[in-house]
Amino acid sequence: MGSFKSWYQFSAFYCAPGEDGAHEKGGVGHEGGRFRRKHLVPPPQVESLAELNERLAAIDVAEDARHIHGRPTSIGFDFEAERERLRPLPADDYDCGIDLTPVVARNSRITVRQCYYSVPAKFIGAKVRVKLRANELRVFDGRKVVARHPRLTRRYTYHDFLDHYLEILLVKPGAFAGASALAQARAEGGFTKVHEAFWAAAKKKAGDREGTRMLIEVLLLHRQLPAEALVAAMETCLRIGSVSTDLVAIEARKAMEGTDADDAELLADAEEETEDGPAATGGGPG
Repeated sequence: MGSFKSWYQFSAFYCAPGEDGAHEKGGVGHEGGRFRRKHLVPPPQVESLAELNERLAAIDVAEDARHIHGRPTSIGFDFEAERERLRPLPADDYDCGIDLTPVVARNSRITVRQCYYSVPAKFIGAKVRVKLRANELRVFDGRKVVARHPRLTRRYTYHDFLDHYLEILLVKPGAFAGASALAQARAEGGFTKVHEAFWAAAKKKAGDREGTRMLIEVLLLHRQLPAEALVAAMETCLRIGSVSTDLVAIEARKAMEGTDADDAELLADAEEETEDGPAATGGGPG
């Protein structure tokens, strides 16, 4: 508490007991009860703390238009009139999180407060630094954030990112279809219908094992290229009948640059010629 007060430069004191201190608290308690009865009864049903905070923020904005009985101006208007008298906030927020150092288990997860979170597979067996906050959990390698999860509120639940397991699944592609991280990626919308279609096309062309490995190679491209560009690139490749990972990467970069994809079919034809042998109209190297 002391560091928090120092950070925001305010003093804290206890109210005087009894009637002598009744004026010190004012209507804070009453206002808290009013807000709870109006906005939080019955308790809102949300999927996460982030969703609850978004709802509360919207309520807070709407409350600016409310008038306290007997006052001609709104709460928002009065606050703007008083804003100039307030000391500006620090440039950086106060870090209310706590630091923990769990060990990454063999399943590439850490256990924090009886909940499970995935981290990149390369950290298996290592101790990592975790910053646990009210709404999120961050995992660090030195000063670099290597994983960020919404904080879980129910014991023994887990949150995985498919990207954390790709190196393992590239070696064992047979485990990809049943991976819990894949199910979560589908549920959260990260693994789209375009990914599904590309996977199906790759398996049809190269077989289940090799086709799945081709999809995983595309998923690894997400680490360097924007998701929107890769989805657009996969759509282009599917349209011309190609499942080449190299062509997906080329088309994704072209999508980022805003260039046309007219030569995608030429690249696909060249790929097919490489697989089937020299084209009928030309010979091999002399």
